[in-house]
Amino acid sequence: MNPSRKRVERLAPWAAVAVLVAVWEMLVRLFDVPSFIFPSALETAQALLTYSGPIAAHSWQTLWTTLIGFGIGVAVGLVLGFIIGSSRFLYNACYPLLVGFNAIPKVAFVPILVVWFGIGSIPAILTAFLICFFPIVVNVATGLATLEPEMEDVLRVLGARRMDVLLKVGLPRSLPYFFASLKVAITLAFVGTVVSETVASNQGIGYLMMSAGSQMRMGLVFAGLIVISAMAMVMYELFALLEKRMTAWAHRGQPC
Repeated sequence: MNPSRKRVERLAPWAAVAVLVAVWEMLVRLFDVPSFIFPSALETAQALLTYSGPIAAHSWQTLWTTLIGFGIGVAVGLVLGFIIGSSRFLYNACYPLLVGFNAIPKVAFVPILVVWFGIGSIPAILTAFLICFFPIVVNVATGLATLEPEMEDVLRVLGARRMDVLLKVGLPRSLPYFFASLKVAITLAFVGTVVSETVASNQGIGYLMMSAGSQMRMGLVFAGLIVISAMAMVMYELFALLEKRMTAWAHRGQPC
C-alpha cells in the first residue's frame, strides 16, 4: 500500500472525531440548547478536567470490574463453545437455548443478582459476564462445527482420533472466529457493567453518571459517556492487534 495512503487511513478516525466534535459544538451553539439538556463539547471537556479525579477513580472501578467479568466470559465461552462445537447433537440441542437466553435483557437479571449478592461489584461482574459470553460460545462452536468433513475424513484415515482432530485442527481453525468474538464481547462487557452500576452499585462510571444526572450536571454525564467509549475503543483495538498477530495466516489474502 502507498505510504501516504496508509498515513491518511490512520488519521481518518481522528479526523472523523474532530468533525463530530465540531458539529456537536456548532449545533448546540446554533440552537442555543441549555446545558442541563444537552451540553456542548466544550462544557463536556471542562467537566472532564474539573472532575478528573472522581472520573479516574470511577473509571478504574468500571475497568477492572469489566475485565473480570470479561475474563470469566472468555473462560466459560471457550469451554462451552468447545463442548457444543465438538458434537453435532449438542450443537443442535443447545444452540436454540443459547439464543433464547441471549434474547433476555440482561438488565432484568440485575435485581436478581442484587438479592443474591447485594449491592456492589459482584452484580456488575456477573452482568458483564452474562452479556459477553454468548458471542464467544457461538463463534467457537461455529468454528468447530463447520470443520470440513473431507478434512476430517482424511485425518481419520491417517489415524487421528476425534479429539486429535478437534484439538490440532479444529481449535486452530477456530482462532479467527474466537478473536473476532473477543472484539464484540469486550464492548458488550462494558455495557453490562455500566448497566449494573446504574442500578446496583455505589461506585463506577454508571453510578457517577446516575448521580450527576440526578443533579442535572449533564456535562459530567456526557464526560462519563466519553470515558466509557474511550475505554471500550482502547480494548477493542488491543484485541484487534492481538487478532492480527495471532491469526495473520487467516488474513494473508487481504490488503494491508
